[in-house]
Amino acid sequence: MTTTSTTETAVRERTRSRDARRLRRLATPLLLSGGMCLGALTVTGPAQARQADAQVVDSTRHGGRAVALTFDDGPNPADTPRLLEVLRKRHVKAVFCLWGDHVEEHPELVRAIVAGGHTLCNHTMHHDDMGTWSAEDIRADLERTNAAIRRAAPGARIPYFRAPYGSWGKTPQVAADLAMQPLGWRLAIGDWEPPGTDELVRRVEEGITPGAVILMHDGGGDRSQTVDAVDRLIPLLRAQGWHFDKPARRG
Repeated sequence: MTTTSTTETAVRERTRSRDARRLRRLATPLLLSGGMCLGALTVTGPAQARQADAQVVDSTRHGGRAVALTFDDGPNPADTPRLLEVLRKRHVKAVFCLWGDHVEEHPELVRAIVAGGHTLCNHTMHHDDMGTWSAEDIRADLERTNAAIRRAAPGARIPYFRAPYGSWGKTPQVAADLAMQPLGWRLAIGDWEPPGTDELVRRVEEGITPGAVILMHDGGGDRSQTVDAVDRLIPLLRAQGWHFDKPARRG
């Protein structure tokens, strides 16, 4: 009985030892994998959260004969709805740079812009020249504008910021800190003083370059000529081999 008991005990010990070695072999790759995953999260987490930098972008995401349409100073009940209908009819997505005061006056138009699949851009609360503003004052204004936009369209993404008058000052870094890419332009067609639809079409045709972000307006005045020009330009440019893109997301 003693010999048998001793033998059985030895067998059990060898089995436990073998099982322990197997568990260690299985656990090691898992631990290493887990460590690498945690390391990757540590390295990429902040980079993913910060999806903007302080460089002002003026080009499209993709190369070739691509252009991006951007519209400032809306929403405007006289022209924004008709512009949205033109873009829907022509199957084009655009960026709308929203003036905070107008957002508060016409929140339903912000929701219509979002519902149309377009991209939002912060264009400040009162369209002030921020060229000499402190970073603290800029941040307060941009946060207030974002809050107004999200009251109108809860949960809306606002990936871009554009400084009124192109007066950037310290705004690019503040915008980037708020995860908004500063958005410039390569071609401004001067539609803030309407020169006639034919002239606006001519300015785009003669000024367009591959990868250009085009600055136009749907607010701040009578923009009916701009809407008419966009309706004519989209099929015209497509016939010339151009396609419509979004602006670059990082500089």
